[in-house]
Amino acid sequence: MNEYDVLVVGSGVAGLYAALNFDPAVRVLVLSKRELTLCNSFLAQGGVAAVVDKENDDYRLHIADTLIAGGYKNDLRSLEILVNEGPEDVLRLVKEMGVDFDRDTSHHISMTLEGGHSRRRILHHKDSTGREITEKLLAMAQTKENITLMENAQLATLTPAGGGFWAGILTPGGFRQLSVSYCILCTGGIGRVYPYTTNSAIATGDGITLAHELGARIKNLRLVQFHPTAFAAEKGRERFLISEAVRGEGAVLLNCKGERFMFRYDERGELAPRDVVSRCIMQEAKKTGSEDFYLDITFRGEEFIKNRFPMIYARCLEEGVDITKQHIPVFPCQHYLMGGIDVNVYGDTTVDRLYAAGECSHTGVHGLNRLALLEALVFARRTTYDIARRMRHESSGVEGAAPASPSGGRPLEAGHRTVIREIMQKAWFVIPDYEAVQEGLVKAKAILEDLRSGGYALTMDYIEAKSLATVCTIILQEVVDEVINKNNKRDNI
Repeated sequence: MNEYDVLVVGSGVAGLYAALNFDPAVRVLVLSKRELTLCNSFLAQGGVAAVVDKENDDYRLHIADTLIAGGYKNDLRSLEILVNEGPEDVLRLVKEMGVDFDRDTSHHISMTLEGGHSRRRILHHKDSTGREITEKLLAMAQTKENITLMENAQLATLTPAGGGFWAGILTPGGFRQLSVSYCILCTGGIGRVYPYTTNSAIATGDGITLAHELGARIKNLRLVQFHPTAFAAEKGRERFLISEAVRGEGAVLLNCKGERFMFRYDERGELAPRDVVSRCIMQEAKKTGSEDFYLDITFRGEEFIKNRFPMIYARCLEEGVDITKQHIPVFPCQHYLMGGIDVNVYGDTTVDRLYAAGECSHTGVHGLNRLALLEALVFARRTTYDIARRMRHESSGVEGAAPASPSGGRPLEAGHRTVIREIMQKAWFVIPDYEAVQEGLVKAKAILEDLRSGGYALTMDYIEAKSLATVCTIILQEVVDEVINKNNKRDNI
């Protein structure tokens, strides 16, 4: 018998919700690379999109909105599962896990509007929805005897061995290996491959890289979402988000001249999907010769703003901006990943016993552009169905002794991460530079080869640097391949 039945890598919404959906007899280990609350889920502001108000909303409308935003490149089967099963998962958060969504004066769940949605279907907790959900899921997980939570633990290696894996885990106390029957990767996004991102420090693409090295299929990694309204801070790599819900509550975008401009580009104005708004900002920046853009919500009044967006109000105030009286400086910034480890509707990858859920996975629900949080709940839960089914019918047990633990190696040289970030920002930002893509791919491949064969010591810094180089290389190679395929089709017409 393996030491754990299931290894869940990541302590965000997807990882915690998956762990909580297992039968109490299933032994689950949840790894958190750093402290348990350091994840992208914790930073999510806007809310969860689900059709819970069936009098004023409809599943078909939610599907239609998602298809439009995704450029009709969505996987329809996955999307139908998301929209039809999602409301039950959201209501479970309230009924079983104590998540406190905002309510109106009649005590009904209050819903807001976000770009790309035709109805008010965003359930939220002020402007810190991700924090509320993550904290409640974590509190419940800590009460479960079958769930072990391990923080400051980096999954460094994962070696298939018959009926399970040997998991090599790097901790402050050293390197250790555990035997597990199944693994669910819930490792989040790739934000740190860019110089500026709304993502937390853990978002370095480690799970995607590990899956890729095991031979799992990686799909559409080039589909990176840039949020149009990150706070345009003068310093710092991590940019805090000005939630889309701010525009949903009426905020308007202004250019450097203080003029509204969105309706010149799109009839939906500020409520166009994120990718559209980001491209419009970049076009307006080129037209005006300035990257100074602002959000104005001052007309909603001090009481409304402080009550509806307390966290955003406080964070902006720390930066010297009182959003009840002043405009908020914003600019597009890396935010989310639509591609990732390719999975079926039960989170199963192309590697036996390896699953993935959340941002690191590719279910196809988003198509070319993501709307709001829901996928992490629905498909994390569905991974547990498939694992439970297999546990009833299959035996587990790793074969042979654990692989030799890595030792020795030279310290990692500085500079690799900086170069990778510069490559990505220049080549694959809101409006791509295809010449820079080709030049960047050559550099990224050279960096990755050095990291793989340079004899470096296995440290967290090394793992993250290799992950960033791997992600960069896969993205740029996908772009090059896509261009070649388009040119070949054109030549054959």
